[in-house]
Amino acid sequence: MKLYLSILLTCLSIFANAQKKISGKITNNSNEVLLGVEVYIEELQKGTSTNENGYYELTNLPNNTIKITAAYIGYHTETKIITFKNKETEVNFILEEAVFKMDEVIVSTAFNKLQSQNVMKVEHENIKTLQRKGSSTLIEGLTTIPGVSQISTGTSIGKPVIRGLSGNRVLVYSQGVRLENQQFGDEHGLGLNDSGIESVEVIKGPASLLYGSDALGGVLYFNPEKFAEANTFKTNFSQKIFSNTVGSNSSLGLKTSTDNWKFLTRGSFSAHSDYKIPNGDRITNTRYNETDFKTGIGYSNSKISNIFRYNFNKLDIGIPEEGMVEQTQSKKTTYPKQAVSNHLLSLNSIFFFNDSKLATDFSYISNDRSEFEDSSIAVLHMKLNTVNYDAKYYIPKTGKLETILGIQGMHQNNKNYGEEYLIPNATTNDIGVFGTSNFEWKSNILQAGLRFDNRTLSTKEHGNTGEEGYFKAIDKSYNSFNASLGYKTNLNDNLITRLNLASGFRAPNLAELTSNGVHEGTNRYEIGNSNLKTEQNIQTDLNLEFNTLHFEFFVDGFYNHIKNYIYTSPTGEIRENNNIYNYIQNNAKLYGGEIGVHFHPHPMDWLHIESSFETVTGKKQQGNYLPLIPANNWNNTVRTEFDINNWLMDGFISLNISNTFNQNNTSEFETGSKGYSLVNLGLGGTLKIGKTYYDINLNGTNLLNEKYIAHLSKLKADNIPNIGRNIILGISFNI
Repeated sequence: MKLYLSILLTCLSIFANAQKKISGKITNNSNEVLLGVEVYIEELQKGTSTNENGYYELTNLPNNTIKITAAYIGYHTETKIITFKNKETEVNFILEEAVFKMDEVIVSTAFNKLQSQNVMKVEHENIKTLQRKGSSTLIEGLTTIPGVSQISTGTSIGKPVIRGLSGNRVLVYSQGVRLENQQFGDEHGLGLNDSGIESVEVIKGPASLLYGSDALGGVLYFNPEKFAEANTFKTNFSQKIFSNTVGSNSSLGLKTSTDNWKFLTRGSFSAHSDYKIPNGDRITNTRYNETDFKTGIGYSNSKISNIFRYNFNKLDIGIPEEGMVEQTQSKKTTYPKQAVSNHLLSLNSIFFFNDSKLATDFSYISNDRSEFEDSSIAVLHMKLNTVNYDAKYYIPKTGKLETILGIQGMHQNNKNYGEEYLIPNATTNDIGVFGTSNFEWKSNILQAGLRFDNRTLSTKEHGNTGEEGYFKAIDKSYNSFNASLGYKTNLNDNLITRLNLASGFRAPNLAELTSNGVHEGTNRYEIGNSNLKTEQNIQTDLNLEFNTLHFEFFVDGFYNHIKNYIYTSPTGEIRENNNIYNYIQNNAKLYGGEIGVHFHPHPMDWLHIESSFETVTGKKQQGNYLPLIPANNWNNTVRTEFDINNWLMDGFISLNISNTFNQNNTSEFETGSKGYSLVNLGLGGTLKIGKTYYDINLNGTNLLNEKYIAHLSKLKADNIPNIGRNIILGISFNI
């Protein structure tokens, strides 16, 4: 670490002898200049927009090969790779019209290509788009992406599920680093707020090659808010109110940039009362409060780019236990409740050499989790401190072959301070090395990689032998080799196909290895197994995409075989009035996929008709079903887009009907769930009043006030319905 800081400080003191500059003009096929095209260099997190003459300019760039992207709504995104030969380089773009969504640069995969050029299918959604769908929380917005669901506890806690896998099988990345917050628990939420997040990328399948353990089921990769364009200053305020929970969310941010320096900061606060079910009753103690603060500072010149970011998130969450006892709109949580605070500090650096580069990420995460039963004294208090490091060296490109070599690691320490221990004090260390290559010819891309990982885990003994809460000391080491192979080709101008085969792994978590007590909310006494082996999977993915000017169709299919799948199984014994469950292993399989269509009929350019269907089936080797598998869902949306006399721009009206089917394929300790249909309506746009532009959204979710219980709701065991009708009003503007 000292050596790295010395190198960093030295590089910051060296200003470029030959600052590079890119400028140019952006037009469409009719040679008309385009105003407001976003021109961005992802690796530098630096960008600008074209002026009224279609002109842009970026200065203080590294003397290295860089990738520059031009993106504009209604046009195909264009990416160019520039190798500097002179101090100033002219790069012009001619953008072609496109009807559907913009082609985005994918950051979560190895080579940061446009989605259309990517070997792996990755879902990319802007947070603004998710908010326009009426989502109350970040995780609720993610569930509108095909293949993504949530395990929920009321409206305050949501755990992501990707194609039937959740918990430690899904890895979450924020600010370019892995987020560690005791994610083994079903009632441990993300600890992320959508304020200050630009977009999310979802990898649906094993991504252990790039991310190591816990990416066996997939990755959620959250891209932070972009910095301001060079030599600008912006202040933004947004406010949302929620009818059902009498809730509010306020956010204030500012950002500014020079040619070399950039800075941003954003703070937000949310407060919600108990949510209301369709009969008008409120579910006691589902209220919660959230405080979130994000800031970042960056510096770049011709030799180096540095981005430092910090995120503080504080949650005060009520835990419902008695259903509809107290009917109040109070936002002050009562017992039992959780208090969770999370500090995330990250430093991303890129060192530019003549024809190669080195990208590094360092982070420190401090997660403090307390649970209170009936007093202000925490019965459970855990502190998890994590240090992550990641370095990737981009080898000089040879012809059409690109190669990355990398090393990743983690040092983690968990300590208990409360009366009760859910997991023991423990230390975890990870180290992984990998290499991956990308080869392109004509419209074909072949990508392959190999990786080796080692995880060591040691715990301390606690409690008295034979009693609940006793943990024996363990000292374990887990090794895993993984590989991936992917192929993408354009069968013709309109049809793309992708085929990927990848392996992934997950080392058993502390709860699975050491549990010895009653698992609250499940009526189970769980006993861990220190002899558990590493989960290892192989997944095959096939993706087909067909696109024309007015029609889009996709189908994604997968088959996932998991060796040594870890789950709980009843023993038939009873202890302390609870059935005893042991953690055991067996092989398992999951299969299914997503299919969708997007129709944009001509000449009705204002109309969009979208439909998608998703399904997943999970079984153990014996044929029994896996737990927590989401029900099949059929989602339909009709959306109109329009402008009105230059005072309402980017206007929209959308009607959505989400059909969730019966789920009767359940594990031994689950019950089936009835299907339901939800009707959602949204409208809004950008309103110009004077010189100020206001982004306004009005959404109604569950408009028909349907009474339903989601299969993955943790309140299902108590027969508590999900939230009823909710009207959401949001406004955002630059001050």
